[in-house]
Amino acid sequence: IATGPVQLTKKDFVTDQDVRWCPGCGDYAILSQIQKLLPTLGVAKENFAFVSGIGCSGRFPGFVTSYGYHSLHGRALPSAMGVKMANPELEVIAVGGDGDGFAIGGGHFPHAARRNLDITYVVMNNEIYGLTKGQVSPTSQRDQKSPSSPFGNTESPLNTMATAIAADASFVARGASFRAKELTELIIAGITNKGFSFIDAYSPCTSFNNTTQIW
Repeated sequence: IATGPVQLTKKDFVTDQDVRWCPGCGDYAILSQIQKLLPTLGVAKENFAFVSGIGCSGRFPGFVTSYGYHSLHGRALPSAMGVKMANPELEVIAVGGDGDGFAIGGGHFPHAARRNLDITYVVMNNEIYGLTKGQVSPTSQRDQKSPSSPFGNTESPLNTMATAIAADASFVARGASFRAKELTELIIAGITNKGFSFIDAYSPCTSFNNTTQIW
């Protein structure tokens, strides 16, 4: 009888829960690529921990067969840091949206980066608040119209990459849900980096900010 490490596949990281996002949402592609890349890392399922905040991305831990924690609004990073400090052997991956991560959670981001704990933070950036029906977020474009800005957004978007670099994040990258191969490579590089890794992943919101033709 052959004995040795069990070769995992994407199916091993897919739960029995129905994935429910709006049709065409970029989050589907990001979830699929993460489920696909996890087996390539040579890490047991029980050694991954996914942490999310509130928003469309908050559902993420329920779709991956690993440890998961659905935290409060904007609190994905401090929760992820707590998980990593409690069990440094875990591969901790925080997932969130641009509103969750850079509005109510904005104060946590630079401190997580400068502390440089070994956490990977994937932000599904759709430049809008999707779950609460389309208000502008910190990354929304100037003059963008929404229920909260019917005459156009008066503020310039937060430069997330510059913010991460200024906070001394040890790995900073930007990808997109519709460029699956490149995004997969970036997330793998972030997970294997020993320190705080930030991946800004554009993810079009087909319901309230359909930028598929622009990006």
